[in-house]
Amino acid sequence: MEELAIFSRLIKKHKYTLIIIPIFTIIITFFLVRNLPDSYISQAQISTGIVDETQQTTFLTNSDSQKANQVTQEFSNLIEIMKMKKILDQVSYLLIIHDLTAEKPFRELSSTISKLSAGERKTIIETFKTKYAKTEGLNLWDKKQIELYDLLRSMNYDTDELKGKLRVYRQGDSDFINIEFDSESPELSAFVVNNLSQEFINYYTQLVKANQKNATTFLGKLVQEKKEAMDKKIDSLRSYKIRNRVLNLQEQSSQLYAQILVYTDRIQQVKEGIASKSGALNEIDRKFSPKERSYLESTLTKVNQGIIGTKQDLKALHDLYIESGFDPKYQESIDSLKGILSGQINRYTDQYIYNPLVSKQELIQQKLNLDIQLDMSRYSLGLIERQLDYLNEQFDKLVPHEAVVQSMERDVDVTSREYLDILQKFNQSNMEYGLSIKLKLVQTAMPGLAQPSKKMLLVILSGIISFVFCVFVIFVLYYIDNSVKSPKILANKTESEVLGYVNALNNSVIDLKEIWTRSNLNPEETEFRNHIRSIRFELDKEVKDKTIVITSVNRSEGKTLLALNLAFAWNMTNKKVLLIDSNFSHGDITEKIKPAAYLEDYLTGKVGNEVFKGQPLEVLGNYGDDTSLLEIAAENQIKQKIEALKGVFDIIIIETVELTKLNQATEWLLFSSNVIGVFEADRNISEAKKQYTDYLNGLGTQFKGWVLNKLPKEYISKV
Repeated sequence: MEELAIFSRLIKKHKYTLIIIPIFTIIITFFLVRNLPDSYISQAQISTGIVDETQQTTFLTNSDSQKANQVTQEFSNLIEIMKMKKILDQVSYLLIIHDLTAEKPFRELSSTISKLSAGERKTIIETFKTKYAKTEGLNLWDKKQIELYDLLRSMNYDTDELKGKLRVYRQGDSDFINIEFDSESPELSAFVVNNLSQEFINYYTQLVKANQKNATTFLGKLVQEKKEAMDKKIDSLRSYKIRNRVLNLQEQSSQLYAQILVYTDRIQQVKEGIASKSGALNEIDRKFSPKERSYLESTLTKVNQGIIGTKQDLKALHDLYIESGFDPKYQESIDSLKGILSGQINRYTDQYIYNPLVSKQELIQQKLNLDIQLDMSRYSLGLIERQLDYLNEQFDKLVPHEAVVQSMERDVDVTSREYLDILQKFNQSNMEYGLSIKLKLVQTAMPGLAQPSKKMLLVILSGIISFVFCVFVIFVLYYIDNSVKSPKILANKTESEVLGYVNALNNSVIDLKEIWTRSNLNPEETEFRNHIRSIRFELDKEVKDKTIVITSVNRSEGKTLLALNLAFAWNMTNKKVLLIDSNFSHGDITEKIKPAAYLEDYLTGKVGNEVFKGQPLEVLGNYGDDTSLLEIAAENQIKQKIEALKGVFDIIIIETVELTKLNQATEWLLFSSNVIGVFEADRNISEAKKQYTDYLNGLGTQFKGWVLNKLPKEYISKV
């Protein structure tokens, strides 16, 4: 808080500076800006179609929403393209061509252009038109084109000048880009904005269309390459299948496997039938006696010979049935033929088989039928097993082809997907190429009204800025100022106690007698006297041996004035005071008071205590020979003399030489245990002074503290 108070007092001290400089700045600024031309801003608006769903093409947009940062990046790219030198150069050419050809140019022709002849102007116009038509920039390595650039600069139509007054930005989160230009002419502003917008749209359209055309051409070639690769893979697969008779490998293998399962089941069924029929025949045979079996076998031989043709036909049908994979259409023929065979068996048994087996006629018929069925089953089993082996052999042949076909089909699938992917991109690129660019100039710039004048704002800002600058300068001065401005700062810098401070007096001549005897003093003098009294009070508590040595770091810091005033202050308390001027280099007390007795005479014994006339305030001067105390008398003799003076006076005040003459100042410290230092306010404690303040601190309790002298009035109010 103290630092803030000091800074505020410093501001107050320089208040006239803070008033005069801003006023002076305001006056100068006013005269500088009063003739500035008015400002006109024209604005155009371009719709981009980036976030406007009404301009989006459904089949060309992604299903996912575009990310915000992607949209922002697209807008940034468009804005930067609009600020490109290539685009601004086109506008510069149009401006210079207009001013060179129009009856009313936007700006008064510069002196450089005015000096040109009609022929030179015509050549320049044609050159700029050619540059514009070819969308070429100026080559600044070419001396002639540098002259053209200088013409643009002379009219403030160069790229840098245009860019400085151009503002391009996105309108919030909308789909629109705003283009603004500020100039001294409403027609010029509108011309720049409209032509810049149109040049940007034309350039961007050409750029996009060229890229789309290149992309479409490239994708078209790529589609053809992918199609040829796909067709090649398909032809290879087809040729392999035809060559190896595996047109539909999966279906073929499935059919073979199904047939294998069917034949396997049939084998199992036939084997079960053979077992059951064999068991039935064995049971029938056990029912005949050996004699009956002998007769029966001879009879059955004759029957079998009679039905052998039918059995052959039945075997042939079974072969067809098995080879067809058990086609149901053969089952009816087999059943019919079995009926015929059964009829033949009955007829032959009736013809050949008679006594003695008439009673077992039915068993004989069963045996004949079972024999035929068993014979047919055994024959069928062999045929089915051969057919199953054939199917397994065919199935095994398909396995190697399966791996090759799968690999080739996988290659076909990959090339097909690549082809379809590229084809989709080609179609999309082709469609985009056929669509119009989404950039549209939705708002054409018109000559606008003059903008509110900024002249007054500039004047006010100049005053504010100059005021702030002055405050900043004062703050810098305050910040780098290490001078002592308060007792607290002195205590912090010296790390010692401060007994008090004395305010500065503006009087050219100070009458101490009036200050200490008169009652009607001015406020400064009254305050001065009160501060001396405060210091006297502090010293009364500290001083025990009646002697006080007053010193300072440098000369003219006010120790003489302090010594005189302390002498008067103690004298006012009815104490007998002796003031000794021991400053042999500059005896200011001796010079001012002209004492009757001198220190040298008293210490050498030339005079004694009788020299004092019994006055409450006595003074011992010096002859000013730039000597030292111990050169005048021996240490013991000086101590005796000081003790003698203590018997006469209540307080002895000794002013010594400044500490820069340390050898002279320290001699008095041998004879007094009370030392006070005087420090003048508004002075720095440099490194050189620091050694003396450290010396006083090293005295310990012998050093009683500092008195801050000559403190300015502006620093006292907050102390």
